Amino acid sequence: MRVSRLVRQAQKGNKEALLQLIMADQDAYYRLAYTYMGNEHDAMDAMEDMIVTLYEKIDQLQKSEAFYSWSKTILVNRCRAMLRKNGKFTPLGDEQDAVAYELMAENPYLGTEAEMDMKTLLSHLNAHQREAIELRYVHDFPYQTIADMTGAPLGTIKSRISQGIERLKVIIGGDRYESD
Repeated sequence: MRVSRLVRQAQKGNKEALLQLIMADQDAYYRLAYTYMGNEHDAMDAMEDMIVTLYEKIDQLQKSEAFYSWSKTILVNRCRAMLRKNGKFTPLGDEQDAVAYELMAENPYLGTEAEMDMKTLLSHLNAHQREAIELRYVHDFPYQTIADMTGAPLGTIKSRISQGIERLKVIIGGDRYESD
């Protein structure tokens, strides 16, 4: 396979091979970084950090076919580190989470359906749920890859996604048609 060959070349110090690997999936890297960072400038900074890290650590990759999941894990870790450094990656505590949930339950008309885009809907979830749902449904990563990227157990990832989806159903009134 071409990826395996390029990874082997990159591990031997071929910068062009590493660049080809990155460029082949550049849109997915950018979308992933933008999802975390929220703006183009910070997303590009995170991608630059990822590229430097890939260059420095490519020799540590043992399975060349895992390059893309490995590199995206590095990108997620760079984004999270940058957000923590800037004080922006702070998951809600249980108490804050419960208060937010009660407010949403009290006011089901937080906005019209036309006003509620995906970003607005996801903003009502805690950071862990939002992250897991975005990685699963926006970036189409398998559960195990999400667990590997975030360092959380597989069951925790599935639970975060399930709880987040249930919360989204409450917000948009998703159960209203189930009795029909």
